[in-house]
Amino acid sequence: TLGICLGMQIMTEGSAEGGVAGLGWFKGEVKKFEFAPEQKLPVPHMGWNDLQIQGKPSLLQGLDTPDSRFYFVHSFYVDLKKREEIMASTEYGVPFVSALQRENIRGVQFHPEKSHKYGLTVFKNFIQEVQG
Repeated sequence: TLGICLGMQIMTEGSAEGGVAGLGWFKGEVKKFEFAPEQKLPVPHMGWNDLQIQGKPSLLQGLDTPDSRFYFVHSFYVDLKKREEIMASTEYGVPFVSALQRENIRGVQFHPEKSHKYGLTVFKNFIQEVQG
C-alpha cells in the first residue's frame, strides 16, 4: 500500500482536522501547521522542498542526492510516535514526517505525481518493491 498526502495521513490514529479516527496503522496523529506571524510561513505549505532520508529505504533509493526535490501542498502533518517507522523528514518551520513505512505499508506527504523525475523514481521503486 502506498498512501500519498492525505492517504498517508489517514493511516494514523486520528487528525486534528474533523476529529475523526484514522485507520490506526501507524501510532501517531495529524496536526495542523501553526506558526507565529513573525515566522512568515504560509499555510498550506505549498511548493518544493527536500527530504532528510533516514537509513536506506528502498522506496527512496536513488533520491538521496542534493538536487532531489519534491512537491508539497498540505496544511497538516503527521506526528509519528515510533521513530523507526520514519523514512524521511522535511523542515517547514518544524521538522515533520514526509515519508513513513511499516511492513508492506508506505506513505509519503509529498506528491510524487507532481515531483518530476524524483516522483517518477518513487513510483518505479514502489513497483519494484511490489514485484519483489
